[in-house]
Amino acid sequence: MSESAARVESPVRSAFVVVSNRLPVDRVTEPDGSVRWRTSPGGLVTAMEPVVRELGCVWVGWPGSIDEELDPFAVGAMRLRPVTLSAKDFAEYYEGCSNDTFWPLYHDVISPPGYHREWWDRYVAVNRRFAEAAAEAAEPGATVWVHDYQLQLVPAMLRELRPDLVIAFFLHIPFPAHGLFGQLPWRRQVLEGILGADVVGFQRVADAANFRSAVRRYVGAPSNGNRILMGATGAGPVADPNAPERHVLAQEFPISIDAGEFAALAASEPVQRRAREIRAELGDPERVILGVDRLDYTKGIRHRLKAFSELLQDGEIDPAKVTLVQVASPSRERVEAYQHLRDEIEVTVGRINGDFGTIAHSPVVYLHRGYPREEMAALYLAADVLAVTALRDGMNLVAKEYAACRIDERGALVLSEFAGAADELRRAVLVNPHDINGLKAGILTALRMPEAEQRQRMRAMRKVVFRNDVARWSSDFLRSVEGAAAQRVLAEGPDPEAGSAAGEEPSAAAGQAHPPTTPIFLPTGLDAMLRRLAAESQLLVACDFDGTLAPIVPHPDQARILPRAEQALSVLQNAPGVDVAIISGRSIADLEATGLRTDGRILSGSHGAELAGLPGTARVSAVSNGRTDAEEARFARVRELFERYAATEPGAWVEQKPFGLALHGRGVAERPRAEAMLAAAAAEAEELRGELGGLRLRNGKLVTEASVRDTDKGAALRAIRAALPEGFAVMIGDDDTDEDAFRALGPGDAGIRVGTARSIAEFRVADPEEVAAMLARLAELRTGVVIGS
Repeated sequence: MSESAARVESPVRSAFVVVSNRLPVDRVTEPDGSVRWRTSPGGLVTAMEPVVRELGCVWVGWPGSIDEELDPFAVGAMRLRPVTLSAKDFAEYYEGCSNDTFWPLYHDVISPPGYHREWWDRYVAVNRRFAEAAAEAAEPGATVWVHDYQLQLVPAMLRELRPDLVIAFFLHIPFPAHGLFGQLPWRRQVLEGILGADVVGFQRVADAANFRSAVRRYVGAPSNGNRILMGATGAGPVADPNAPERHVLAQEFPISIDAGEFAALAASEPVQRRAREIRAELGDPERVILGVDRLDYTKGIRHRLKAFSELLQDGEIDPAKVTLVQVASPSRERVEAYQHLRDEIEVTVGRINGDFGTIAHSPVVYLHRGYPREEMAALYLAADVLAVTALRDGMNLVAKEYAACRIDERGALVLSEFAGAADELRRAVLVNPHDINGLKAGILTALRMPEAEQRQRMRAMRKVVFRNDVARWSSDFLRSVEGAAAQRVLAEGPDPEAGSAAGEEPSAAAGQAHPPTTPIFLPTGLDAMLRRLAAESQLLVACDFDGTLAPIVPHPDQARILPRAEQALSVLQNAPGVDVAIISGRSIADLEATGLRTDGRILSGSHGAELAGLPGTARVSAVSNGRTDAEEARFARVRELFERYAATEPGAWVEQKPFGLALHGRGVAERPRAEAMLAAAAAEAEELRGELGGLRLRNGKLVTEASVRDTDKGAALRAIRAALPEGFAVMIGDDDTDEDAFRALGPGDAGIRVGTARSIAEFRVADPEEVAAMLARLAELRTGVVIGS
């Protein structure tokens, strides 16, 4: 998109400021000499575009020209604050320290990093310039979101200049293990710079863990779950006995794409027509393999070409029937390592085509340029296989774009396990690109994959991409920033001049932090399990209601979830990669009647006969709209039986559910009489089950229940997990009916039984109060939000 630039009168200030190395626009000079600015095609710009559109902001960054002073200007709705770089800045800060020190170091030293003191000095000076520009652009109490490895010192510099600001930092590339990071001569300065932020985001769980480990080792600041403790009781650059304690949330927020936009693009007639044209231009090969990368040594292009060449040499691939299209967009062409890489790849492509090509056909089509989004969508549709073979990658949005564009649910994705996308797209053909034989096998698996398996895998990956789209990424991150702002206000007291970070009070849904009023003490094994699950990229938290979230009461209508449990679940469901499910014997309508929050949660009622809130379904849509004729007949017989027994004991009563009935004895004055009544009713119901079939009988705490549909909580849990991205689950329940759900758990999952009754669950807690404390602990470990009693 190209638009004319409009000059903006100074000062340019906003309650929301974005800071990145480059501005989100490129300058284009038209043939007539006029200048226009167009939105950049990069991943950061694509990801931030919806956020900027919704919130508005001032964007601070370098415009791409050398030694040019530009006034603030606007392009469309974006207000831009340029930062000037000299030729020496560009050579030492950008090409040197950023891309020849940090980039290779953070990508596992695939290429040797250079450690030059003059580069570092320039890096510090330029970071100071960006921090000063951001401080000038920020209104009192504003939120400033700093992006990526070029600006790692900006958060601490900003905090020094403007302590009223709420500061966030997101690292788009990997963060290395502390053993590699420790090579950096300025490791402490970099960590202290990043720790100036209130929230630090990473692409993967491992990246966040590496960062916290490096902070503990090189700064001395302890961490509690995903929170790093700074200040008076912690350590680090602000360890000052007079300074208030400050918590830095450091966790993963995997970035994504606007999946709906890519799908709409792929469904458009021009793109579909172009996809057919691409196949025709390639000579209509039987199979097309696509690679889309920046020309960078971290992307594994050489490994991909080597594997493809060997498959041709081995005769596993017919060069006349399979074409590899490699799109390699130009990148850092002035850096010597990139020049060598381009030369090597072009020589390799020429050799493959010389060895295996014909006058009519080249096995490899090499395209050294970038393409607009429409052309990329057409390429995705034209490709039978997308090969992503990165040696190390923060995320790799190309993999997600491919899945979003495959509206036909066909195609196969070969994906490096060292790309961040591998954490989410588990149904791809995962490969280790360093293992050339394994990479060759993965490519063959993808090329030969039956269509039914393609659809099964692609459907699962598309579900993940659409569910965890860029809107969720930005909202999850900014919600955590709101939570950090709220926590600061509680710790320090409100600044009367600053106002809130976004101009309004943080929402309750953001999980406002509360000072810890009651410590959480859990058994060591249980706490270790919570720590492990809190670090997983995808987690399902499933809970029974009565006796688990809500104490047992004389009448079900009186049951209410404990406030601490409700708050913990609200915080958890707003955390990235976490789903919350309530799996109850109650009907969904009864659950809602208790006042339980149901929005944004998965609900299973009537022991699995009702299911609502799954991705792609209405919030309350039962599996069945009513009982079948056979179920209705069973329902009538059970109702007659239970009502007959309820009439024998004052205080007994019958509860009707959509697919069952429950005979309650809690209201009977003498417990032995209640137990005798329920035992007799259960025995007669067992006889009725033998006569009618199709009944499921359950005994609970002074209750006997008969379901006329043969479902259970285990089946409900399996159905829920099948609809969600692959991950781990924790199930908490207090009743024998919850044992079915415990049996449905797999390796790495956790079952927790409330009370002392016999159970297959691995862990135990005493009562709903301990459940609430445990959920609060899990929320704290996952998000850093402390929930009081």
